[in-house]
Amino acid sequence: MLNEIEEFKAYTGKPVYKCSGKRDLSFLGRFSFEMMKDFTGLSRVLTIIARGYMFRNGAPDVNFARRALCAWCSIPDKKTAAPKEEWQFRTDFSNLHEEFPELVDKTGKGWFYRHVHKVEKFITKNSENMSKTTLSNAEPLKTGFDAAWRDKVKQYQVSLYSPETKGAWVLRFDDVLADALELGPLADKTFSFSDDEKERIQALLPEGLPYEVAETVIAYCIVNKPDDSDYVILPVSNFDAYFGNTSFSHKWLNLFPDTLLERDKQSFGVCRVMLMSNNHYVTPSNKQNQIR
Repeated sequence: MLNEIEEFKAYTGKPVYKCSGKRDLSFLGRFSFEMMKDFTGLSRVLTIIARGYMFRNGAPDVNFARRALCAWCSIPDKKTAAPKEEWQFRTDFSNLHEEFPELVDKTGKGWFYRHVHKVEKFITKNSENMSKTTLSNAEPLKTGFDAAWRDKVKQYQVSLYSPETKGAWVLRFDDVLADALELGPLADKTFSFSDDEKERIQALLPEGLPYEVAETVIAYCIVNKPDDSDYVILPVSNFDAYFGNTSFSHKWLNLFPDTLLERDKQSFGVCRVMLMSNNHYVTPSNKQNQIR
């Protein structure tokens, strides 16, 4: 969550599908089943991808980043699909294969589409090493993902200036690209706390909240705190994927004491938190390593 460059590689490189036991979900990569079924958390994923391509040659190239997003999201048209009219949203971006061979293949299968179906096939092939919960999560990926993802990709392309209600409360490529422009190039924001800071954090932790989790969340809040607010928005779904389970959202997040992390009770559907100022954490001056 702190090294954005490595996060970008996880969303665009070649995943490794392996499993050492029923509790091992590493074959999901930096995704959770919820992200694949409900598409929660994809706002951060798409923004990381957009930033990685937008600033690849220095100056921001918004159109290049948009094409990269289209390629990553691509899903092949049905064999019975009628040719698209000029005004219709496309979902098959096989034409972008030569420009982004790592994101979409010649048949229009985008990175995310391929990953989801490789996950469900891996689960089926290795069913004896999977839990009942994992097996139950694979079925909707096999039967319902394509139709839902095709609709979502169309939704992403709704114009920022759409006067219709359908464009008012949805995530769009326009929103992702605007966030990418504001956030700038990807960076490695990893840093370490001093021994004294670690002791103070540890002293505030309740039983059941792992120190590594608390340290990661606190560090994330420090390096991502906006200049004009004391609150930081936590990408909860992405933290679930990062830790490889849903313990963060279902258990650990609620264990953070108010003396360490205060949650905004009027956050309108997002998780906004504020580090308590009496802890006196200092924002590190780590270098912002950009993707070249």
